[in-house]
Amino acid sequence: MQKVLKWFTPVLTLGVAIFIVLFLISINSSEEFVEMEPLTYKSEIVQDKPKKIWLNHFSKTERLGYFYPVNEIYVNVDLIETISTDTLYKLSASFLDPYQLFCLKEELKQHKFRYSLKKDKNGVELFVFSKSVNKLNSLVKVLKNYQISATIKPYKEEV
Repeated sequence: MQKVLKWFTPVLTLGVAIFIVLFLISINSSEEFVEMEPLTYKSEIVQDKPKKIWLNHFSKTERLGYFYPVNEIYVNVDLIETISTDTLYKLSASFLDPYQLFCLKEELKQHKFRYSLKKDKNGVELFVFSKSVNKLNSLVKVLKNYQISATIKPYKEEV
């Protein structure tokens, strides 16, 4: 086995070298092409056939002074709307420092509440999605441990 491995690399190298030499000889043959035409520059413009697009058809048709309203497209989609039974509550907390905000977010994650956070110069407002007001009240009690005063109000969308 060791003798085979000892001679395998030189034999493989010799085989690749022979292949490269034969390949170079075949592509660089010394055959002369007697009847070759010289290259000429032809300046012909090739015009492609226009693509058939359905909008082009409507834009080119004119019958009795009527043009198709191509830019007006109406789509009627029948969507099945599911009415959510979740009540949207607004939990407001004002003037939170970064540590209190961190604690608030961690408590919301621990209680598995879905929420969105809105910051402005007046403070922080959280929109909490929950079915139970009791769970939210228990959250407010836990937040008092972090000295966070929060109030819960039902959220009404402004139209």
